[in-house]
Amino acid sequence: MLIINRLIEESLKDAIQPNKVVILLGPRRVGKTVLLNKLLEQVNEPYLFLNGEDLLTIQSLERRSIIHYKGILEGKRLLVIDEAQKIPDVGKVLKLMVDNIEGVKIIVTGSSAFDTRYTGEPLTGRKKTYHLFPFAELEYSQFENLLEKRENLNHRLIYGNYPELIHLENNKSRVAYLREIVNAYLLKDILTFENIRNSDKILKLLQLIAFQIGGEISYHELATQLGISRNTVESYLDLLSKVFIIHRLGGFSRNLRKEITKNNKWYFYDNGIRNTLIANLNPINLRNDIGQLWENYVISERVKMQHYQAMLVYNYFWRTYDQQEVDWVEDRGGKLYAYEFKWNEKKSVKVPTAWGKTYTNSAFKVINPSNYIEWLSQPEEY
Repeated sequence: MLIINRLIEESLKDAIQPNKVVILLGPRRVGKTVLLNKLLEQVNEPYLFLNGEDLLTIQSLERRSIIHYKGILEGKRLLVIDEAQKIPDVGKVLKLMVDNIEGVKIIVTGSSAFDTRYTGEPLTGRKKTYHLFPFAELEYSQFENLLEKRENLNHRLIYGNYPELIHLENNKSRVAYLREIVNAYLLKDILTFENIRNSDKILKLLQLIAFQIGGEISYHELATQLGISRNTVESYLDLLSKVFIIHRLGGFSRNLRKEITKNNKWYFYDNGIRNTLIANLNPINLRNDIGQLWENYVISERVKMQHYQAMLVYNYFWRTYDQQEVDWVEDRGGKLYAYEFKWNEKKSVKVPTAWGKTYTNSAFKVINPSNYIEWLSQPEEY
């Protein structure tokens, strides 16, 4: 079986320190448990591994007692809890441990963004949080050359980057796998996170977002189409971001009155999930949405890279009321970087006039299949 080293491995290993909690977040099936087991093989000390979905684990940790927790650890200095968000008041449990058990090291994983809701205040100053996503393009570089990358890019634009896909031999198996991911894992997390029972509305909302990749989203229009309130739409979108299905991009404005900032764009973390939701896993040559596929893909890859390299950066899109626009704007290091995404490498793109005149010291580049790897691997140069 092909084993790919994850970009986050060394950072995670270095973060395992006495009386600190390492939190690893990410959607289901992206390899959190595999990564965890690999790290544990490299840790030269005995550890206790618990699963937050196990009823006995939940019952055992309910008893809030330092002496009891010391007894559970039995002298071990490393505690690992997989799916920790399933444990009631897990933040308070972990705080009691790290504050009162000398030298204890703790690693927890979660398949939803329980970092603030479940651990937030109790672990302030005691935790370090990491995110794990489906495979990143830079991780594939361990076994692919540039020619293979281009050939496989067409495949990934359709099926995405969930780790188990690389072991499946045909498209029929890949379609079945993605369908299972959506129905059994992602939607399951959504419905259990807030005890939501209206799965039809959630699914329809995701489909509407999927068809509007790259476009600004009107919450009012979504509410009308779904027959629910605007507040419910916003609540659902927030929830979908917490379980790592979609992420929001806001509008940039600094100088011009005609710049649009009130609307947001939403993108999927994985193309395969997006395409499965709209029941379209046709190959590239049969698609009429290649522009959306490309934009969503490179944005998701850029977000992974930013997280893994711990970049201090703010991301936006930019548009004016007279329809001048930039797909992606990064505010980092005291400078603005503007990017346009084009699948067609031959298409010439100029800096929008209003952008160039207003933000004279900004950089501008077009990202296409010929240079996207450099954009992902050399962020400071792009």
